[in-house]
Amino acid sequence: MIMIGVVVAVSVVLVWRRDGIDGVLEILTSDLTLFGGILPRVLAGCLLGAFVAEILPHEKVSRSLGPQSGLKGLLIGTAFGAILPGGPFTAYPVASALLTVGADFGATIAMVVSWTLIGYGRAVAWELPIMGTDFTLWRIVISLPVPVLAGALGRFVYVRMYPKDGPP
Repeated sequence: MIMIGVVVAVSVVLVWRRDGIDGVLEILTSDLTLFGGILPRVLAGCLLGAFVAEILPHEKVSRSLGPQSGLKGLLIGTAFGAILPGGPFTAYPVASALLTVGADFGATIAMVVSWTLIGYGRAVAWELPIMGTDFTLWRIVISLPVPVLAGALGRFVYVRMYPKDGPP
């Protein structure tokens, strides 16, 4: 955090030297506007994660996505990530909620990696119109094993780093 503060302070001085106080105020106003637009989304995402954690049945999530779910849990996490709509303000709070209610690191990693690589929303809205059907389908097919492998690796590493019930 200190390093970021130093970089910001140096940047302010450099902009002030080049553009004067007007340049600094223009950037500050623009950033505050951006922050004001993002803040409601962050709040909505946090609330979504909290409500999802309360709504989801803990036993079913633990059974389907927990440490004992095996390959099935990784596949469910991958499928869920592929169909999860929305951006990071949706995906990460939902992933956090899954961890809270009993999903393990492996299934949650599979979900996040799948959402990132395969997410249908971006594929339909951006990739299909720009890159075409052949490219999009092949990219998805080639990407399919990656979330499962990442989840399996995450599960493998997590179990060895935290051999008991969880982190210390």
